[in-house]
Amino acid sequence: MYWLTTKTVVVSLPRWRSLAVLLRSPVHKFSFGSSPVLLRRRREQIHCLKERRVLNGTTRVSKKSKEMKTELDERNYSHVLWWKERLEMCRKPSSIQLVKRLSYSNLLGLDVNLKSGSLKEGTLNWEMLQFKSKFPREVLLCRVGDFYEAIGIDACVLVEYAGLNPFGGLRSDSIPRAGCPVMVLVLNNLRQTLDDLTRSGFSVCIVEEVQGPTQARARKGRFISGHAHPGNPYVFGLVGFDHDLDFPEPMPVIGISHSAKGYFIVLVLETMKTFSVEDGLTEEALVTKLRTCRYHHLYLHSSLKHNSSGTSRWGEYGEGGLLWGECSRRNFEWFEGDPVADILSKVKELYGLDAEVTFRNITVYSEKRPRPLHLGTATQIGAIPTEGIPCLLKVLLPSNCTGLPVLYVRDLLLNPPAYNIASTIQATCKIMSNVTCSIPEFTCVSSAKLVKLLELREANHIEFCRIKNLVDEIIHMYQSSELSEILKLLTDPTWVATGLRIDFEILVNECKWVSDRIGQMICIDKESDQRTSSYPNVPTDFFDDMESLWKGRVKRIHLEEAFLEVEKAAEALSLAVSEDFLPIVSRVKASTAPLGGPKGDIMYAREHEAIWFKGKRFTPSVWAGTPGEEQIKQLRPALDSKGRKVGEEWFTTVKVEDALIRYHEAGEKAKGRVLDLMKGLSAELQCKINVLVFASVLLVIAKALFAHVSEGRRRKWVFPTLGEFHHLKGEKPLDKDDGMKLTGLSPYWFDVAHGNAVNNTVEMESLFLLTGPNGGGKSSLLRSICAAALLGICGFMVPAESASIPHFDSIMLHMKSYDSPADGKSSFQIEMSEIRSIISGATSHSLVLIDEICRGTETAKGTCIAGSIIETLDTIGCLGIVSSHLHGIFNLSLKTKNTVYKAMGTEYVNGQTKPTWKLIDGICKESLAFETAQKEGIPDQLIQRAEELYLSLYAKDAKYGKNLESSHYDQTSGIESGIFGAKIESMDRMDILMKEVESAITLICQNRLNKLYKQKTSMLSEVKCVLIGAKEQPPPSTIGLSTVYVIIRPDKKLYVGETDDLEGRVRAHRLKEGMHNASFLYFIVSGKSLACQLETLLINQLPKQGFQLINVADGKHRNFGTSHLPLELVNLPQ
Repeated sequence: MYWLTTKTVVVSLPRWRSLAVLLRSPVHKFSFGSSPVLLRRRREQIHCLKERRVLNGTTRVSKKSKEMKTELDERNYSHVLWWKERLEMCRKPSSIQLVKRLSYSNLLGLDVNLKSGSLKEGTLNWEMLQFKSKFPREVLLCRVGDFYEAIGIDACVLVEYAGLNPFGGLRSDSIPRAGCPVMVLVLNNLRQTLDDLTRSGFSVCIVEEVQGPTQARARKGRFISGHAHPGNPYVFGLVGFDHDLDFPEPMPVIGISHSAKGYFIVLVLETMKTFSVEDGLTEEALVTKLRTCRYHHLYLHSSLKHNSSGTSRWGEYGEGGLLWGECSRRNFEWFEGDPVADILSKVKELYGLDAEVTFRNITVYSEKRPRPLHLGTATQIGAIPTEGIPCLLKVLLPSNCTGLPVLYVRDLLLNPPAYNIASTIQATCKIMSNVTCSIPEFTCVSSAKLVKLLELREANHIEFCRIKNLVDEIIHMYQSSELSEILKLLTDPTWVATGLRIDFEILVNECKWVSDRIGQMICIDKESDQRTSSYPNVPTDFFDDMESLWKGRVKRIHLEEAFLEVEKAAEALSLAVSEDFLPIVSRVKASTAPLGGPKGDIMYAREHEAIWFKGKRFTPSVWAGTPGEEQIKQLRPALDSKGRKVGEEWFTTVKVEDALIRYHEAGEKAKGRVLDLMKGLSAELQCKINVLVFASVLLVIAKALFAHVSEGRRRKWVFPTLGEFHHLKGEKPLDKDDGMKLTGLSPYWFDVAHGNAVNNTVEMESLFLLTGPNGGGKSSLLRSICAAALLGICGFMVPAESASIPHFDSIMLHMKSYDSPADGKSSFQIEMSEIRSIISGATSHSLVLIDEICRGTETAKGTCIAGSIIETLDTIGCLGIVSSHLHGIFNLSLKTKNTVYKAMGTEYVNGQTKPTWKLIDGICKESLAFETAQKEGIPDQLIQRAEELYLSLYAKDAKYGKNLESSHYDQTSGIESGIFGAKIESMDRMDILMKEVESAITLICQNRLNKLYKQKTSMLSEVKCVLIGAKEQPPPSTIGLSTVYVIIRPDKKLYVGETDDLEGRVRAHRLKEGMHNASFLYFIVSGKSLACQLETLLINQLPKQGFQLINVADGKHRNFGTSHLPLELVNLPQ
């Protein structure tokens, strides 16, 4: 379970910490920037760095430094080729131009003959090359002043994938250079650049400068501050800012190989220092994992090159083709040797970890755990979001539930739990559905984020508050009588999710300790003794900006001395400003000069973090000893950190500068003390990392299950009865207790609460062979059963009125297949590949659902293959459904014992056969193909021609009465026993309609005539309909007689009329557009009056029999609506 790779961790120092002596000064002495005021003070008092040789250029460089050897060894040559392959994919014109200036003679790709391309020892390029050699497959970003710069190959990558512009444009005489500016407070530019690169699959090595003074003419020291990998962001310096970092889902390194049981996969998380393995996977299940897991790197074992056919051309024949198609579109590398040990070795090499670093196996083994879902099953029920398929995840959880809970539920569906865990999840959900007390908000924190921030001592105030919320919620659940049992039950699913076994009481006690420790150290709420300094003569923004960087994080009791020192320094600064600047300001304000007079005030120079006097024209033309003159004489131009004059209007004094220096030094000291305390707290909590990881995952599961129960209750879903199989493995007969019963099952994508679903009841104790018309609901039924069964074996609620579901060892759903031109496979080949996997993995404990089997090949052989597959599944003894339109299956001599025939029902409405979407017993051979085509907009002429062709092809069968009825077969003997359905494929649609109209006319009119003439039997006449077919005319015998006629139009709608001139009326109707081939039914009556009454009667009664009429009254509306009148009120001829 790759989501569950957020598991326990064996703490170990990363490689860059072990190289600290070689590469940098200690972390706690680093800050993103010293105060400009302090730099100004120290610009002439530069302290010497400690005398030790580091890769920072501080050693004196000989004037006769030798050029670095540009010849690459075999190892570096492979790295250069790796970069060259990726640069060949560049598409931007600017990056293509930069690539042309590269020379693949060194890891940076620098051409030493170009401007700024020197690799002499002691140069910045040489220094960057040393860093690059340690992580040759990472983009190198090096801090140079106010920029993070990249050169050579790395610059090309920045331009192509991070959208940065090259330095110096596209000059052809200089090496490629690019970079992003530094924004100290939140590092927005750097983070955006890193996000762009990691989203494109690159890892980045970041090199920082040692901040502070350096020796004159000496290069600043640099060190590797951290790395950014896909799913593993850069966190250096986060402890110093109240800035939350979005931590993506960790991306594992994956290794795949063959094993005796099937396919073997190992997933390694560098962040967590954990790995998990799964063996015996099918090819489809393995591809599902690759599709749903964003991974950092993919390694394929050489055992995959040899498939079952004995060829070394992987994927050419049969098994392996699906996996090859998935992997061939991705970047991967081959490896050999032990699948686990070699992958762990490659991970250490990839991330630059020491050989001593250990990874913990967090795999939870269970022989009774169901097999992971196949790719087709996962996509067809929306467990993996797929276009056009209702998403199961969206109906399981409310729309406001996002992030980690959704990932947990998705992983549980893709990797169903063992029976005991599913039962625990269901029991937990049942308790949750009856909880009456309030529940926590459930703080969801990525366990990988916790591990990384605590390990690197970069957890800030925000993160500590979040951790305290997390453990406080565990304590709250423990102390609640209703939630305590839920907390206890959730420990088992959390064990499976994390691989950690933590005793319940130990969990609670450790959470209490963490909560108390954070509460003792960290400011949780705003405290009155942590307000920023405030003095009337100093701009408030100055103290807010300076002190907000460290106040409000750690309780004052732990740094009282630092607080007092800052307060004294702030008071001294206020006094200095009052003494040196306030008299000048008062003098300026007292001036009554008109426009162009003196101006001046005390201002906050935010960029320079200083309080200065800003003014002009305030110097007196004549010094007269007036107030403020002495202070004006003390003013001097303000200087920036590099000793340059800031401007003509900014001024300061020695006293104010000294006060500023004192204040900034006190602030820096206090800030350093705060950071030290928070880093120390991180170290303390790191000892409790297993508990914190366990608690964080437990709350994620709790939030997911509470959200599911809430949504399930809203949708009126139910908890199924979940049972284990009772018969032993390998037994063929099915126990009734092992069957599945779903009462009132509705499609999961319909909201039953809104009443818009058609429910079905499914009682399954064997294999079903399902038939039904197009659009009759076969696919929807299979998808609904699959989803309900999967939800049940995961412990979730199901969309039904009641349900009993056995804990299947696998659930496999096969629906439509598409061809794969990239793999050279047709849709039928893909289908057969999936069927092979289903048959090979099916047991008597499995649920197998196959929709429209063998649809992709010719009917005769496809029918036989389908029959053989049904026999095989029947022999296996699994539960399941096989649906098909291949009705020839029923003519095969199938050797089945347990297969039951089921059908999707139809009904006859408004002269048309329509599906009911209900599951019934029997066989349905009606496909409704013509109706479906017409409904989807196929032209009527095309449909009519198709009907003619169909009639001509099956005319013989129709003539001799073959296949005129859908049949219902006895379930055990297969003997035909009755009639099922009302309409048959082999009979012409128009002929059927004609007979139905004739029957209706005869019945309606004869009944009326019988009532009219019940006392005058001599006048009673028989209603005898006569057909006038296409291109036919009425006989001469109709001339002068009253007739009632019905037109059967080509669109199957009816028109009712009466006339004394039938021949003329037929001719007139056929002159209308589209009516030249219309057919007529007529019968003769005794008199015009009776003809009019019967015309009105048919107009009113035929629609009630399901026929569609285009006229709702007789031609002159004389007798409209009389059909509802009593017979006594109708005028009858005497």
